[in-house]
This record gives sequence, structure tokens and C-alpha cells, in this order.
Amino acid sequence: MLYPFLRWLVSAFALLLTAYIVPGFKVKNFSSALFAALLIGLANIMIRPALVFLTFPIHVLTFGLFNFVINAIILKICAAVLKGFEITSWTAALVGAVLLAIIGTGLHILLV
Repeated sequence: MLYPFLRWLVSAFALLLTAYIVPGFKVKNFSSALFAALLIGLANIMIRPALVFLTFPIHVLTFGLFNFVINAIILKICAAVLKGFEITSWTAALVGAVLLAIIGTGLHILLV
């Protein structure tokens, strides 16, 4: 029962670390990071499958690297909805998506 809560906290911390590293990727505080992590998780459940289905030919051509673009789109959507989470450019969203994947995976392997 504690496992999903820990994953949520680690994801929020990964968002804060990404915001610290990537210029143009801003998270106001830890509570904003918690809400952003929750919204990103919900968007990954609800929006991501449709985006992956619609862009399947591009996924095949890029050997799956288009997933980072989909992650950037989801991050920009979530940043547009939340007040304490801001992404100023598509470059920041794309770099943030790549870095968030690396940091998040590393932290989840180490901590959870």
C-alpha cells in the first residue's frame, strides 16, 4: 500500500530536480511538484494511449524515440493546466522530458 505513495513522492522529487537543471522548466515548490506528478500520471493514463496510437507510424520510423516528444506534449499540457508548474518553450519541454525520464528511472531504481 505504501509503494504507490513512494513512487508519487519520487516522481515529484524528479520533477524538482529536472526544474533545477533545465532552464525554462519551472516548479514553484514541492507541493506544486506533487500536484504536477499526479496530473502527469493521470495524463499518461488517459491521453498517452491515444497519442501513441495516432503516432504509431512515426514511432516505427524513429525506433520509439518519438516517445520523448509525446512526453514533452504531456508535460506542456500539464504545465498549461497547473499554476505552479511552467514550461516556457518546446525545447525546455523536450529536454525536460528526456532528463525527467533519466532522473525518474534512476531514482525509482535507487529508492523504490
